[in-house]
Amino acid sequence: MSLQNWGFGPFFQAQTPPQGLPARVVAQERGRWRLITAEGERTAQARGLLYSAGVVPVVGDWVLLDPATGLIEQTLERRTVLERAQPGTAVAAQAIAANVDLAFVVMALDGDYNLRRLERYLVLIRSAKVRPVVVLSKIDRAPDLEVRLAECRAVAGDALIYGISALHGLGLDVLAGELVTGETVALLGSSGVGKSTLLNALLGEERQKTAEVRAGDDRGKHTTTSRSITMLPGGALLIDSPGLREVELWIGDESTGFGDIEALAADCRFGDCTHQREPGCAVREAVDPARLASFHKLGRELAHQAAKLGGHAAVEEKRKWKVIHKALRRRPWE
Repeated sequence: MSLQNWGFGPFFQAQTPPQGLPARVVAQERGRWRLITAEGERTAQARGLLYSAGVVPVVGDWVLLDPATGLIEQTLERRTVLERAQPGTAVAAQAIAANVDLAFVVMALDGDYNLRRLERYLVLIRSAKVRPVVVLSKIDRAPDLEVRLAECRAVAGDALIYGISALHGLGLDVLAGELVTGETVALLGSSGVGKSTLLNALLGEERQKTAEVRAGDDRGKHTTTSRSITMLPGGALLIDSPGLREVELWIGDESTGFGDIEALAADCRFGDCTHQREPGCAVREAVDPARLASFHKLGRELAHQAAKLGGHAAVEEKRKWKVIHKALRRRPWE
């Protein structure tokens, strides 16, 4: 089996010693990892040291196996990692998937439709230096499709937007043009938006279990219970994952995802404008109030997260937002 087909390129090859046994994590369940190796598929456990060092592999990671014990002894440096703040009271990052090239944010045009949540997904993805693509599913249920597309364009920036109905085969041929042999695509979105249905459609077979959304509010059930990588017929690698109930951003996120606000801020009347109550604020005059409120809320959340972490993390967060706001105040001629 060629590991190159699974994304084993020069970046990972350079980290692998001659005697190393590289493998890619394609699934994880109950303390065991399913791996793709040059000899085929196998399962393995990880050394305890990886837990204490905080480098436990996640789906998409490349790892090295110990030839004597068969244990995962090392997680190779990641090219990219999608991560969010860990749900609950703990202040820590939770990796969602590693070594991702492209991320499909799937949002259904029913009760799931939420622009503020879409903004959060886009920040999460761009902060990982991964290219986002917005996939609006269930277009057959959207009588106001053009309005929805226009609303999404207003917050998506340079991200491409595709409308599909995986159940009825609408728009799939165009979306499939984004899939490249050997590249890894992560499917992100809430439960019930049609991620598993989309995967089945791209595979051309019923591989993943699907279920109807709940009547009344279009809430979905968790038909996918763990993350896994599937190789599509054209050679692209697709990571399907359970729907995220919370999209809490992590303090390490370096991108605000609000490029429109950053561009407009150059025309504000005051150089230190906070875009809240100042007269003549170009941002408040041009940006939808709900989107501007989302921008301010993100800043408060990350600052609060940094304060809970304290010390170096708080300093770094303060530095990051100082740079962001300095960029917002910068004039074109400076």
